[in-house]
Amino acid sequence: MNNDPVIRAATPADVPALYRICLQTAHAGQDASALYSDPEYPGQRFAVPYARFAPDFAFVLDVGGEVKGYVVAAPDTRAFEAQLTASWWPALQEQYRHREPVAPLDANLLHSIRHPDAAAAELVGQWPAHLHINLLPEQQKGGWGRKMIEHQLAALRAAGVSGVHLGVSLQNEQVCAFYQRLGFRHLLRSHAIYMGQLL
Repeated sequence: MNNDPVIRAATPADVPALYRICLQTAHAGQDASALYSDPEYPGQRFAVPYARFAPDFAFVLDVGGEVKGYVVAAPDTRAFEAQLTASWWPALQEQYRHREPVAPLDANLLHSIRHPDAAAAELVGQWPAHLHINLLPEQQKGGWGRKMIEHQLAALRAAGVSGVHLGVSLQNEQVCAFYQRLGFRHLLRSHAIYMGQLL
């Protein structure tokens, strides 16, 4: 069996892996399992809706049949936000209607589902797309992060997207150098560090 990593399109069968990887990387790239009372919480915001509503821009890193990472994007952030407002958040708001925060990061996540925020206007003007990437620690070496970002940027360019942005956790600022080497530059700093590049 060939165990060489392969970047491929995400499928509906990969959704459990998206939840798992998002949880295991949601604490500034580290495992957040102890920080959420529901293992699906972070994936509901940062991974799974992309696979569902922007499947042409959802890719996974497959190692011998096991998903070890993903990169997802929305080619038009404003259109994606509208789509989630119509077709994603309402069901989750109902599902979690009676949920109370239990673990340390539950409150922030539940608030973001109940009161979804919009990307800053100064981001979506020149950089209308946005992306998220997460790799399990064992795949964070060997250049796979770079290869996955490049794969995503090529897909966005092929779709005619003019620019893309991403957010970096304030607790994970050291990763900014990685994105700078890939052509991203600092755009703004608020509750996260936002970087972007024109395509």
